[in-house]
Amino acid sequence: MMFLVLLTYTVPLEVVDRHIPAHRDFLSRNYARGAFLLSGRKEPREGGIILATADSRQALEALLAEDPFHMHGVAQYQIVQFTPTMAADALSTLVAA
Repeated sequence: MMFLVLLTYTVPLEVVDRHIPAHRDFLSRNYARGAFLLSGRKEPREGGIILATADSRQALEALLAEDPFHMHGVAQYQIVQFTPTMAADALSTLVAA
């Protein structure tokens, strides 16, 4: 299953910045295991976006609970499940058959 995770910061940026190294470690671990496909910050800098894959929404929620941003109350998460039906050639493996 494919998900778009929208993060919205709930604290001032100086607080967010203190947690970025641990958050990036969290992202790196989940890129390595194939759970995260793309991520980046929103512009203007009010949060971020993660393109993720998981067996279920519940599995993704459990994974996101390990994010230092979540553990320290730095961001709120909105999870949008979707079924990709079209993609650029470089992303064609993500499209459901």
